[in-house]
Amino acid sequence: MSILYTYGFLSNSYNRFFQKYGLTGQQYNALRILRDQYPRPVSTSFLREKMLDRMSDASRLVSRLQGKGLVEVTTNIGDKRLVNILISDKGQKALGAIDKDLHQVDAMIESLTEEEAKELAELLHKVRESLRERAWGNACCRAD
Repeated sequence: MSILYTYGFLSNSYNRFFQKYGLTGQQYNALRILRDQYPRPVSTSFLREKMLDRMSDASRLVSRLQGKGLVEVTTNIGDKRLVNILISDKGQKALGAIDKDLHQVDAMIESLTEEEAKELAELLHKVRESLRERAWGNACCRAD
């Protein structure tokens, strides 16, 4: 329960941070993935696989980002049922602005020392690995 309680606090704080830029946490995550793949376009299924929240509707998310001019979407030449998604110049600039203020997100947990933060990250990784080893966890917990 402590992990879920803490997740709620962190999630709300992240959402407030990204709202300042007119984005949700999911939209920011999608833009980061697209920036990492740039200049190679990706499909919605690739994006969904890499997202932190795999339950999100990647198509709707991409449509919203496209509506904001943050991504460019074109039809895949090889398979007309698929689309190619590429971060736009405006999307790159938006991430650049967020990157400058991202230290504010880290400041939310400034009460942890560097060593404690590393230990927490290792413990959380260990929890995720344990979940992956369970049959019920395989479908939901493939991050990393």
